[in-house]
Amino acid sequence: MKRYDLITPEGTRDLLFEECLARRMVENKLTTLFSRFGYSEVVTPGIEFYDLFSGSSRNFQQESMYKLTDSKGRLIVMRPDSTIPIARLASTRLKDAKRPLRLYYNQSIYENNALLKGRSDEVVQTGIELLGGTNTKRADYEVLCTAVEALAEFDEEKFRLEIGHIGYFKELVARLDVDERVREEIRLLISQKNYPALNDLLDEVGENQITHTLKQLPRLFGGVEVFDKAAELFTDDKITAILSTLKEVYSRVSSLGYDGKISVDLGIVSHTDYYTGIVFKGYISGVGSSVLKGGRYDGLMAEFGEPCPAVGFGVNCDEIARYLRKNCLAPTLKSADCIVFGEKGYVVEAIAFAQKLVRDGMVIENSLFDTLEETKEYAASKGIHKIFIINENVSHIEI
Repeated sequence: MKRYDLITPEGTRDLLFEECLARRMVENKLTTLFSRFGYSEVVTPGIEFYDLFSGSSRNFQQESMYKLTDSKGRLIVMRPDSTIPIARLASTRLKDAKRPLRLYYNQSIYENNALLKGRSDEVVQTGIELLGGTNTKRADYEVLCTAVEALAEFDEEKFRLEIGHIGYFKELVARLDVDERVREEIRLLISQKNYPALNDLLDEVGENQITHTLKQLPRLFGGVEVFDKAAELFTDDKITAILSTLKEVYSRVSSLGYDGKISVDLGIVSHTDYYTGIVFKGYISGVGSSVLKGGRYDGLMAEFGEPCPAVGFGVNCDEIARYLRKNCLAPTLKSADCIVFGEKGYVVEAIAFAQKLVRDGMVIENSLFDTLEETKEYAASKGIHKIFIINENVSHIEI
């Protein structure tokens, strides 16, 4: 019989020592960066009512959420997303606050992934939300440039940011005479860049200009040439306006010294329904999946009674921490500066002396052993080279 009290649930794991140091460093760098750009921290509850994630544009699959009931029998979920709770918070607690609002968060999200996917069910995510403002282009530029700065914090040379527009996909797929299930399957196959399965599905739908364009969507990534390719495949007034908006954003952001780090990807089709405009993903070379995701979501706040344009992104701190440790870029665990040993009858005095050293800025350990020899053996095993000995006097030895 499996001892469930000795293991963690699938999709979760314990973190030890240097793993904790690496993740904390990632969190600290990001929160410091966001603070310097004028963002203020907010924290939302780890559990929320199920209803929060079942609105028209915030419809998370039931199977993907961890669910429980409260004392009154109401359905509760563990937070699967941070943007939606912050939209709720901004529409209620910050309803009368002057716009734009610049908010950042640093908290876990929970997703019940299918078994054997190799993905974590608990992820620490740090991100920003820029809510309000009359000029959405300025807001897009600010958030995209902040995203670039966030990636550059961890590797200035090996990151890239891919920018798309969810409107391109939504306009095309809305014109297909298929049900929502088929639309979702098309979206999933495009996001996976699964060309054979996508082609088979669209062949079943029927050959026309729209299905032909959707077949090419996963291939529409690269530089400025993508816009000409997309225009050749399908064009009308709405599509032209979407491509024009995206091209301007791409050109402006690329011109800010990020040339070569920014690319276009019209195949970014997030499973999150609330995105309405610019969408983007950030990558670091050597990490198999995106470490940053974001976009514009102008309709979400209206669902809480406070219409307001908004844009933001979240960073997967766990993925970046693993990357830093793998490439020896993370902090390492350091030994204490010294260990304090109190001889018999001087235990309290030893603790008092240790407290003084801590106030002076030293990292110390207090010996829990009865003899100096045992303390020496322990210190040697931990790489501690100085022992303070406390009796009627204070002395120290080097080992």
